[in-house]
Amino acid sequence: MDHARHIRLAETDRTGAMLNSATLYGPGDERTGPVSEVHGQAKTEQVILDIGGYFGIGARPVAGRASDLSFMRDKNGRVHAVI
Repeated sequence: MDHARHIRLAETDRTGAMLNSATLYGPGDERTGPVSEVHGQAKTEQVILDIGGYFGIGARPVAGRASDLSFMRDKNGRVHAVI
């Protein structure tokens, strides 16, 4: 997926509801899993990512700072994140 044309979301434009279920793409553009939970707001915002597994089975939760990810919206309006 070419993320160059996607609209990056500013920290102030993001909401927990918007980020929840966003697909995460790794450095090689591989789909690594969805955001399953969002905690906090703005600079302290944390996301829980379900990494690995197959259709959610065997996935493990990993916590991280939302500020470490680039959240963006594609041409269809879907929100996703890139490491």
